[in-house]
Amino acid sequence: MKFADFPQAVIDENVDYTVSEITNVIKKYGPRESGNSNCLAAQKHIKKELDTFCDETSFESYTMAPKAFLHFTKLVSFAIILAVVVCAILVYTQIISFLLAQCIVCGVVGVSLFITVMEFLLYKQFMDPLYKKVEGHNLLGVRKPRGEVKRRIIISGHIDSAYEWRHTYYAKKRPIMGVLMGLTIGGAVISFLLSIAAIVIAAVKPESALPGYFYFFHFFTAVMMVTLFYFVDFKTISPGANDNLTGTYAAVTALRMLDMAGVDFENTEVCAMITDGEEAGLRGCKQWAKDHYDEYVNSGVETAVLCVDTLTDLEYLNVYNRDMTGTVKHNQAFSNLVMESAKDAGHDDLKFANVFFGSSDAAAFSQAGITATCLAAMDPAPADYYHNRRDNYDRLVPEAIKTGFDVVLSTIFRFDEVGLTDVAEKPAEKEEKEEETEE
Repeated sequence: MKFADFPQAVIDENVDYTVSEITNVIKKYGPRESGNSNCLAAQKHIKKELDTFCDETSFESYTMAPKAFLHFTKLVSFAIILAVVVCAILVYTQIISFLLAQCIVCGVVGVSLFITVMEFLLYKQFMDPLYKKVEGHNLLGVRKPRGEVKRRIIISGHIDSAYEWRHTYYAKKRPIMGVLMGLTIGGAVISFLLSIAAIVIAAVKPESALPGYFYFFHFFTAVMMVTLFYFVDFKTISPGANDNLTGTYAAVTALRMLDMAGVDFENTEVCAMITDGEEAGLRGCKQWAKDHYDEYVNSGVETAVLCVDTLTDLEYLNVYNRDMTGTVKHNQAFSNLVMESAKDAGHDDLKFANVFFGSSDAAAFSQAGITATCLAAMDPAPADYYHNRRDNYDRLVPEAIKTGFDVVLSTIFRFDEVGLTDVAEKPAEKEEKEEETEE
């Protein structure tokens, strides 16, 4: 079957079903911190539905430290503020030298930047050993083909919701978060470089007096660190209606719509994956990719994962072929397939885009060497509901949900028909390669 032959009434019914179910899940289970009982209860609720149209459903558990991913913001900001202020007092009282103060600030800021890179840029589980562990769960529903499994497509969405980011909730103008984060990180980098410069000057010309203004900039960095300290509110959790119950139900309804329309593939297995731990640093998908690498890469079954994350701001519905602040590149052939599938569904305005701040679950699969890409529709400003209490069911956009469902269904049909081996290199991919060559 092609997307053009699929009954539109089924898609419309499932959009209504999704809005109703998201409202029900939020009212019944509330916000869903990574790894908590609300997450598992919501997944069990979804499993009961999946059981009615899947051949198999199953849970897999793993351990994670939900606060480790972002709690470092409080640790590093407090450490830098303490180092700058205490060293200034000690220099003023002549207990330590100006040079020693620079060395201490340099060390503290350097370690803080390293932790930030490991956690937020590379999503390494660097701080996890210091935090309390909980049990997280991933849920998988499978619709088997009539014959031998030769291809497998997985539609994935995460069930957990985020700790509130005060920058996005309280800021009246959305770009303020980018400004504050830029000043905070930029200030730390400059402080680090100024400290190194002061140390080098002292080593090369020990008789010369170190310029005092080198240290004055550290006070600016310390002030910006106050904003970082209050960046995450760990006591308030987003309802997560758009991010990412829309992606969760894109996965659920993909299988539900196939069932309602009586679509059974000959050799393509279709799966819905509902993960936990995305907001804790992609922990659920990282574990799943590790545990299922051989099955997805070495079994001879062509496998691809389409992660759907937030279907809300229709003008920003794109295929994200770069992820994790631009450090991870998704499989271009699969990204092309999703893009062509969108055109098959009548949506010609999608573009290739980059998750330039943060990451999606797709990055965990691509990092592991598993074919994946991401479909999302969210204002990168970011949206005013992003990671805060405004992300509730009253902010759902049915039109964006429907368009996302169109693309997901069309991707499933195209993947069943041609797979990845027959996907030609598209102009966008050629341009990207030419740009990389020029660089």
